Amino acid sequence: MRTMKTFVILIGLFLVVGSCVKNNPDPAWIEVTDWQLEVNPNSPIVNQDNYPGILTENISDAWVYINSELIGVFELPFKIPVLYEGDVEITIYPAVLNNGISATKKIYPFLSPYVINTNLVKNEIHTFTPATHYYETVNFEIIDFEGSFAILDGSGLASLNSSSDPSVLDPAINGSSFGRILLDETDSTYTGSTVINAGVLNMDLPSGTEVYLEIDYHNTSSITAGVISVESTGGVDNPHVRINAQDPSEVRWKKIYLDLRDIVSGSPNAQYFEFSFQAILDDGLSSGEINIDNIKAVYF
Repeated sequence: MRTMKTFVILIGLFLVVGSCVKNNPDPAWIEVTDWQLEVNPNSPIVNQDNYPGILTENISDAWVYINSELIGVFELPFKIPVLYEGDVEITIYPAVLNNGISATKKIYPFLSPYVINTNLVKNEIHTFTPATHYYETVNFEIIDFEGSFAILDGSGLASLNSSSDPSVLDPAINGSSFGRILLDETDSTYTGSTVINAGVLNMDLPSGTEVYLEIDYHNTSSITAGVISVESTGGVDNPHVRINAQDPSEVRWKKIYLDLRDIVSGSPNAQYFEFSFQAILDDGLSSGEINIDNIKAVYF
């Protein structure tokens, strides 16, 4: 899911630092290997609203600051030279690919930064595995396919069902089950949403602030995820991001973070929101499989 390639927003700063390092052969080195997503110890489960469900992550990047100065944005894992020594404060912010777009790396607003005070020594490699957690003020609306779940088939031919297929199931990601849509030339489409007017989700998502949809997926056919804004006159579907099919020989569980702020803020008449999904068997395929899990609306 990640490569060794480093993406740096502040290209000019990076070139200056690179030039300085070339002239000064004694930088300290910072190495960051991977992110660890942990349970927030200060956020006891009080009710469903602050229950994060199974913790999965695709934190692909890091914004790195030293003594409050931005060093750059880097794709994990990375090792960078820095012209600092002695006691410093290093702050590393978790970043994700916004809407799955590699060119848009954004600090994920619901996760805490990793802060460490350390002593940097010239010519030494300082290795960190930063940890993060959801802030205790974060709210969640979750479909995790454990037990009953609130998905309603619409006009599509295929159905979404719960599955525990051992060839796909990863207990660390799925618990005991996940959602599955099977497409073929006969049942070639799927349209579904969480149940409207059933009092199951009826998500009251906040306007004008950060709102995200997280999804874990394992798919050999594409699916489009979005939300329905439910108004007094009916539901308005807002298809948002198409999650492309994976090569069947390499398919695995992945995670995507979908930014819903514009949709929610652009629906001023919405009384509440529901998840929605659409799928059509991809051209050239006789069958396709879509597995999804840990569908989460995340917001403050």
